[in-house]
Formats: sequence, structure tokens, C-alpha cells
Amino acid sequence: MGGVSIWHWIVVGVIVMLLFGRGKVSELMGDVAKGIKSFKKGMAEDEAPPAAAQQPADPKVIDQTAQTATPQPAKAETKA
Repeated sequence: MGGVSIWHWIVVGVIVMLLFGRGKVSELMGDVAKGIKSFKKGMAEDEAPPAAAQQPADPKVIDQTAQTATPQPAKAETKA
């Protein structure tokens, strides 16, 4: 008595088709299909890492002779 049978779904489908027409329902389903396709395309792009990220960057060279200043010792603070 509380279950939903196939006849209930058929009646609901007929009412939807009468209210919205066949053109609106097909447009809606086409939009859903486009959304699914773009989602799949976006997921495929996320899985493939870009080619630039695969190549390591050139290492940076730090010139040791440029640092000629000697560090000054820190002054000790005294409490009065």
C-alpha cells in the first residue's frame, strides 16, 4: 500500500511531459549531459600533471665570497 510501483512512475512521467513538454525535458537532459562531460574532462585534466612541473628547475648558485661581513656577537642584556 505504501510502496511505489511502476504505474506511479508512469503517471508521474506523463504529468511531467504534459506540464513541461517534450522540448523542455530534452533540453534539461542535454544540459545534464553537458555538465557530466565537462566534469569528466575536468577530472581528467587534474589527473595529468603539467609537463612544466615534471622538469626540475635549474639549481640556484649562492656565491660564498659575496658574504664578507662577519657577524657581530650579540650584546648580553643585564637586569638592573
